[in-house]
Amino acid sequence: MKLVSWNVNGIRAALKKGFLDQLDKFGADVICLQETKAMQEQVADVDWPPGYHQFWNAAEKKGYSGTAVFAKEKPEDVTFGMGVKAHDQEGRVINVEYGDFYLVNVYTPNSQNELARLDYRTQEWDVAFREHVKKLEKRKPAIFCGDLNVAHQEIDLARPKFNTRNAGFTQEERDSFAKHLEAGFVDTFREFEKDGGHYSWWSYRANARAKNIGWRIDYFCVSESLRSRLESAAIMPEVMGSDHCPVVLELS
Repeated sequence: MKLVSWNVNGIRAALKKGFLDQLDKFGADVICLQETKAMQEQVADVDWPPGYHQFWNAAEKKGYSGTAVFAKEKPEDVTFGMGVKAHDQEGRVINVEYGDFYLVNVYTPNSQNELARLDYRTQEWDVAFREHVKKLEKRKPAIFCGDLNVAHQEIDLARPKFNTRNAGFTQEERDSFAKHLEAGFVDTFREFEKDGGHYSWWSYRANARAKNIGWRIDYFCVSESLRSRLESAAIMPEVMGSDHCPVVLELS
């Protein structure tokens, strides 16, 4: 099974940059999108490729946040959010249930400029999200993927010392992500690649992508019980159309 996750930074913008062609090239069983910035009805006139079941979770605030899932095999069940009203107004979570695992598509809140949302993100959101996936895991193994808005280790961004107190690389955010791993989840990319220089997001400024001055902030994490089924995990920097690139996971 091939799973793809991609922050498209606006699905309507991505559609103008060849998203439909790329959707077909992925050859994925499930594609999880973040930062869609649209309600499904706003793209209802798009000639979507046949064969995908679509599930959209839009933020209450128009043009903001949002997630979507495209799945070839119809899931057993699909739910939206974490069941916590305070966290579920921005369309950040879609839960897809298959026979032997849950797949959770997540767009983690950014801590924002001057770290205005750092406490909310690390002390409230991350805690609630971890509880959410652990609750699902009691029924069957869980996979969560998406833009988690954190570079876990120094090798996960090009300029760690320069970004120590910037959103996405504060010690609080890094420690919070580490708690996901301590709770029994595996950072799949690091199962296959131990070196730095591999990034999934680049600033639009200063030609950062061409220079590979980036951050690895998009992930696939899986329950420990799924470790033996990992076939490959990769980043696809060659895929354009957003300031993020897709990440991919293959399971046996």
